[in-house]
Amino acid sequence: MDNCIFCKIISGDIPSSVLYEDEAFKVIMDISPAAKGHAIIIPKKHFANLFELEDDFANKLLIVAKKVAKAMKKELECDGINLLQNNGEAAGQSVFHIHFHLIPRYHDDKVKITWTPGQYKDGEAKELADKIARHIS
Repeated sequence: MDNCIFCKIISGDIPSSVLYEDEAFKVIMDISPAAKGHAIIIPKKHFANLFELEDDFANKLLIVAKKVAKAMKKELECDGINLLQNNGEAAGQSVFHIHFHLIPRYHDDKVKITWTPGQYKDGEAKELADKIARHIS
């Protein structure tokens, strides 16, 4: 994709600080980190979002995420890690090449990833689960 910043990073046209790379993924340091050590996992093949992601990339992704997260935890001595991914503008996606954020977290950090919890009426969760489940193949 000619105008995709992540495709340009994958090709080397835009420099990045690479911490892991294999045949399917490149993992780089985020240039606007939520916390020191914040990294982005980018598939080398362009997919706009989760809805387009091929199963073989999805299968490999969690292995890469685990490998990098373990290295981050060891080196940074963080207390936890967020694995985040947004799909669509309404969900906060700003670069339309699927990517996954690994954000190191500490008990005393100031990083806020929150939402206001809602509630279901009696039986509403079950009804919605049944409706969504009909579309899973």
